[in-house]
Amino acid sequence: MTKSRQWLENNGWPGADPRDCPSSSKRFDDGAQYRIEIPSTEGPRSFRAVLDEAAKRSVPVHRISQGSGVMLQTDDEIREMVEIGRANDVEVNLFIGPRATYDIGAQVKADAGKPIGLSLRGSDQLVFALEDVRRAVDLGVNSILVSDIGLLAIMGKLKTTGDLPADLIIKTSVMMAPTNGASARVLEDLGATTINVPSDLTLPQLASIRATIDAPIDFYVEAPDNIGGFIRHYEVPELIRVGAPLYVKLGLRNSPDIYPSGSHIEDLVERLSRERVRRAELVCGMIKRYSPEAVMSPRPAGTAG
Repeated sequence: MTKSRQWLENNGWPGADPRDCPSSSKRFDDGAQYRIEIPSTEGPRSFRAVLDEAAKRSVPVHRISQGSGVMLQTDDEIREMVEIGRANDVEVNLFIGPRATYDIGAQVKADAGKPIGLSLRGSDQLVFALEDVRRAVDLGVNSILVSDIGLLAIMGKLKTTGDLPADLIIKTSVMMAPTNGASARVLEDLGATTINVPSDLTLPQLASIRATIDAPIDFYVEAPDNIGGFIRHYEVPELIRVGAPLYVKLGLRNSPDIYPSGSHIEDLVERLSRERVRRAELVCGMIKRYSPEAVMSPRPAGTAG
């Protein structure tokens, strides 16, 4: 194994998962180690519910992300989410709409086809996805959630040519699941500016990825059932120490899959959003008790409490 380990180290990758889990010296631009993200915020109503619950519980929320897709929101709904975000200093991250699970292909529904996940099938879907990106940007969105490696590469190029804003945030989905430093580096090299890693990684595995990339890492410290259902609240202080800069991401165990969302399940979506904020309160308590020295980005205005 010596030659393989040495080759990796000589070319910029760790030759082993560091068992000592060194503290990350990397930080967000503001010097912070972590931020809080509330996912599955599916529209203006659930966004307002998140902010209302966050203010009641004095929970900071730096980013909300949506899962159903740009294509399933009206222009007015997107504009409203953008305005709510601007008014409250919260990043609004919207997912691309087209995906294999919405399409007519059957392989994605088979056990062996699961890796297709949220990829784009064919050039037509790639075009549809780019239309989602352009529409969102035209409506004021500056943070896009991507789950297809080809689309990521194209968006990265479009940023360099000026066809997309140079400061556009490109967040990769947990469904892309980079499980080692090399695969995470590929995403970063293609243009990812914030990378969601699998929520079942060990601390040494996380440390190995952190040593390889500079982009912030997004980490479900509580994962929805369909990606494992892990509840790792007690580990959050160490995850921050090793993985910084880290988005502490609160999914929700024992809850239904709400994608695609809409007015037919809006009451449920709001209740789930409020519970994610409650889970964030629990995690913030863990950080305060066990790692009070951890540095969080400034509390957004809308969640000042």
